Amino acid sequence: MQLTHIAIWTNELERSREFYTTYFNGKSNEKYVNPKKGFASYFVTFEGGASLEIMQRTDVTEEKNGLFIGLAHFAFSVGSKEKVNSMIELFRENGYTILGEPRTTGDGFYEGSIADPDGNIVEIIA
Repeated sequence: MQLTHIAIWTNELERSREFYTTYFNGKSNEKYVNPKKGFASYFVTFEGGASLEIMQRTDVTEEKNGLFIGLAHFAFSVGSKEKVNSMIELFRENGYTILGEPRTTGDGFYEGSIADPDGNIVEIIA
């Protein structure tokens, strides 16, 4: 079996698409729109074949009471500690929230983490 994609909701579809194509070299398909359901989405595919389905729907606009069960985080492997460090600095320079400074974790990964434009936790790992 192989993981094919992870889906995330957003209130700003174009902003999210731009974030993942700019910083993680994702390749986007054409926008899918279903006007009857108020739904639109993009699949952004990354090296290795996994994709993010970035979705927006007119009736999905906020968390309910600040509680949710779902995505904890996802990670992009960038190949080296130096690249992790440089990407974290790039995100810092561009005003994104750094959630975790680069470090070696107990399970042996070298990683830093950031919040994407919608607050999803993205780990940058080597």
